Parts: sequence; structure tokens; C-alpha cells
Amino acid sequence: MSHVPDNLKFTTSHEWVQLADDGSVSVGITDHAQSLLGDLVFVELPEMGDDLAQGDECAVVESVKAASDVFAPVSGQVVGCNETLADAPEAINQDPYGDGWLFRLQLSDAAELGNLLDAAAYRVLCEQDEH
Repeated sequence: MSHVPDNLKFTTSHEWVQLADDGSVSVGITDHAQSLLGDLVFVELPEMGDDLAQGDECAVVESVKAASDVFAPVSGQVVGCNETLADAPEAINQDPYGDGWLFRLQLSDAAELGNLLDAAAYRVLCEQDEH
């Protein structure tokens, strides 16, 4: 079973969201997603200042096996990108909830967080994937 931190929210497409005190959120892909993809070799991040709507394709992670789209888990403006991933995409494999974060958004609708899965619901989703 993949690691699923209790303090995060999740999407059914395997992105995670962490709310910061300033109302921004950090976004990444889950441990489950990175383990399915395998060794990541390339990451394409959104542009600073991009306005994203919940569900928009906004980034790409590419492994030796496949390329996978990353979807905006909530709506907002891109206020930060993890530029270190350009030279070290393997950080996502090594630490998907820490150094492997992808980008930060300034939320435009905090109510959208209520549409996301909590850790318990995400664990159930992952268990269903494994069967």
C-alpha cells in the first residue's frame, strides 16, 4: 500500500493538495501515482501566472514507461513552480509529498477543497486500483 498522508486532500486522478496558512495550496502527484509510472525522467510544469480551473490539464510527468497528464485539483492562479524538477524529476519518485511537489496555486474558490477526497477515501480508491 502506498503512503497516504492524513493531512492532505486527494483527487481521483492521483493529485494531492496541501493547504497553506496563506490560502495557497501546494500540488503534486501521489506516491501511488509515481509508483505506477516508475522512474520519472521529465516534468512539464504550468507557467507562473496561469489561471487554472479545477480539472484543467496543467502539467505533464513523463517516465520511462509513459507520459501522464496532471490535472488542476482546484481552481486558482499559479504562484509557484518547483523549478528543481527540470534537472531532478526523480525527486517526485523519492519524495512525492515533499521535495517532489509540482506547483502552488492561490485558490480562487476554497469551497472546491470540499470536492476532494480525504486520506481514508483515497486509500480505498488505491486499494480498488490494486484489485
